[in-house]
Amino acid sequence: MILWATAGVVALAFLIALEIVARRCAGVPGPITNQAKEVIFAPKPGPLYGGLALMMVVLTWRQRFIAAGVAVGIDVVFVLVRWAVGADMSDGRYFGNGALWVMLGCAVIAVTRRTGRERVLLLQGVGLGLLLVAGRKTGDTWLLITSKTRPTVLDPYVATADHALGNPSWLAGRLLKATGPVGVHVLDLVYAQLAVAAVAVALYQLRNVAAERRFPSHHLVRTFLVIGLLGPAIYMIFPVVGPIFAYGPGTSGTGGLQWAVADLWPHTPPPIGAPHPVPYDGITPRNCMPSLHTAWATAIFIHSRKGPRALRYAGTFWLIATLSATLGFGYHYGADLIAGVVFSLTIEAGLRSLDRGWDRSGARLVAYGATVFTALLLSYRYLPVEMAEHPWLAGPLLVLAMASVIYGYVRTTRSWEPKAVPARRPEPQLELV
Repeated sequence: MILWATAGVVALAFLIALEIVARRCAGVPGPITNQAKEVIFAPKPGPLYGGLALMMVVLTWRQRFIAAGVAVGIDVVFVLVRWAVGADMSDGRYFGNGALWVMLGCAVIAVTRRTGRERVLLLQGVGLGLLLVAGRKTGDTWLLITSKTRPTVLDPYVATADHALGNPSWLAGRLLKATGPVGVHVLDLVYAQLAVAAVAVALYQLRNVAAERRFPSHHLVRTFLVIGLLGPAIYMIFPVVGPIFAYGPGTSGTGGLQWAVADLWPHTPPPIGAPHPVPYDGITPRNCMPSLHTAWATAIFIHSRKGPRALRYAGTFWLIATLSATLGFGYHYGADLIAGVVFSLTIEAGLRSLDRGWDRSGARLVAYGATVFTALLLSYRYLPVEMAEHPWLAGPLLVLAMASVIYGYVRTTRSWEPKAVPARRPEPQLELV
């Protein structure tokens, strides 16, 4: 209970700080204001109903049906009112308030109608659901802050370093165009609905909470939220917009070319030269280094390993499709993906070590992952030309650095698994004649 209370206080303090920074640096409302608006104004329904689904893991089946029915009923009323007043609902934002109202209502019920362990469990469920929603708002605010406070980007450095990997984004972009609209549509759906896969895996991990009246010690939501919390801080240190923006038209057509270094993606890899920071607009997020989509997909893959076969296959598919989409759509360089994998494994190792109690193996793994991640960023920033000129050396080294973290994670975490105790054979019984 103390840990949950501490986490709640820290989360609230962080949201307040982010609200202040958003208003002072970007001149826009922060996550608290945007979330409060969704009590009345039309929200994005996906995150809210995903949060409601996570909250309902603490409820009985009867309570789940009641909560879902109340949420849908409230949304029906909101939709009818918006339709009656002629509100624009063409963007798909016309329901979702009901899910937020139910979560807030459950918090009130927990405080006023529950006691002891039941109150704690219900508040934990509400907190988990609201954290997912707040995490989305926090991420949106972070991205806006990066675009307003980082007028220049470091894409030429990463693009130059990417020569060591064979310019995978350029290759994937051409391959994706060759697959036609079906491949593009499938990868776009996977890329946009990453949170859906995360909720599916999390619901499987939390399926027994209502029966056991407690949460498991470690689950995907924790990793997902920490990745989303720490990742944007790296964006501030290493601002990058991505190949399709820095070397192409952006996602909105030819209008992005006015800020592009050159119109090269995906047909012509950029030439090797002396990289330097370049100015970019104040709208596009600097959200490439590391690739958080890769980090999140890696976390989904890891947490799906102990699920049933269908969930394991889905986790593998989501990881491969996410990697293909990030490169094929020109959102990331290959160097971003390598950093994203190392970033995810380091955070996962840290959270698992925190859960089981820090020991030498856990501390060593986290320290090694953090060291490799730092070395990657430094090499992209200060050695890109040397990496591009010696791809036969730099490319394998980058891959080996990532592989070493993967190997260290697998080897260390396997040693943490409880050893199966062999069944003792019954002692032979001596019969008295």
